[in-house]
Amino acid sequence: MKKLSALLLALAVLLSCAAGFLYIPWLSALAAGEEEEPAVYSEAEAAAFASVSDAAAEAAALTGGIDVDAPSAILIERSTGTVIFEKNADERRAPASVTKIMTLLLTVEALERGELSLDETVCVSAEAAEKGGSQIFLEQGENMSVHELIKSVAVSSANDAAAALACRLAGSEAAFVEKMNARAAELSMDKTVFSNCTGLPCEGEHLTTARDISVMSRELLSHDVIKEYSTIWMDTVRNGAFGLANTNKMIYYYSGATGLKTGYTAEALYCLSASAERDGVEYIAVVMGCESSEKRFAAAKALLDFAFANYCLLPTAPDFPIPAVPVKLGTSDETVPYIDGPENILAERSKASGASVSLELPSSVAAPVKSGDRIGTLRISSGGEIIAELPLSVSEDISRLSWSGIFAEFVHMLLSGDL
Repeated sequence: MKKLSALLLALAVLLSCAAGFLYIPWLSALAAGEEEEPAVYSEAEAAAFASVSDAAAEAAALTGGIDVDAPSAILIERSTGTVIFEKNADERRAPASVTKIMTLLLTVEALERGELSLDETVCVSAEAAEKGGSQIFLEQGENMSVHELIKSVAVSSANDAAAALACRLAGSEAAFVEKMNARAAELSMDKTVFSNCTGLPCEGEHLTTARDISVMSRELLSHDVIKEYSTIWMDTVRNGAFGLANTNKMIYYYSGATGLKTGYTAEALYCLSASAERDGVEYIAVVMGCESSEKRFAAAKALLDFAFANYCLLPTAPDFPIPAVPVKLGTSDETVPYIDGPENILAERSKASGASVSLELPSSVAAPVKSGDRIGTLRISSGGEIIAELPLSVSEDISRLSWSGIFAEFVHMLLSGDL
């Protein structure tokens, strides 16, 4: 059956190309229990998508607000985690294949810990080979590299490849799911429960929220290696014998797209975690429960357009050195405070252009002081409005002088005429 499906798939691809169509991912469309929708788009339809929501984004830039045709959504900036927009973001829903963000996160983390290598060969288990839905038709006993398995999951949402990675990392999918839920708890994804590594329909509870998806998406994107896979539009595995095409068409059409994961089941409907980076700023837009594939991509595009049009990262460090603060009766004479906060904050573009930094610091502090003690405030303002306030803190422990030390300091001051 798998061989027949693969042959039919290859024939369909050839017919699509001969008809002058642009092939969009549907490698598993003929598999039983289809998880991702098949889609073939003409060049005209591709161009139409590229312009979808531009007018809405321009209007939003002028009015300062936006809404999207999605039951649940959230928009964040990746480096700071700042939430720009949310709509029913804590509503629990089935995520479909967006689940695989956690599967990929655990895989990437195992790679970075040295527990796994990209060139390692994995022997496919019966459990993995039996997965339906989106797949690359793995056979029990087949050997495939971790590199190709990750690529198959990230690009074509292959359920069998996801299960093969899960079994390699934990011995079974059930044991891997325990790791998924433990990692979700560590990330404070309090409304998320996983029952499998794929997002396929199951008997157990398998729910999350747009907010929780943005959290795990942010964590996954902090590992640069994932973008080597999530930005692939088309590629192959098995020495070029099997083609892959990305289920996330924004990778092809949206400027700066970096990922991340689509999902569809009859229960979940159309879901997407989309990310894009321009000029060093990366945003993540999550939409869940959309009525059609077109609506999920349009909603994500509108959110990302809104972010790029209206926001930017603003450095918190002033363009002048932070002055030292004298320390009275301390083992050090002074301390240079540090900014106890992020290197950048997210700001509206209209306010960032006229932003200024001011410092509020005491004339001196009395010892003892401990590293991390707040002794001042850095303020970022624009047009008389405070955009952000960040603590200025002590960078090192400074003890109080002993009595003998105080006496010696007194004598020094007396002799130097500072008294």
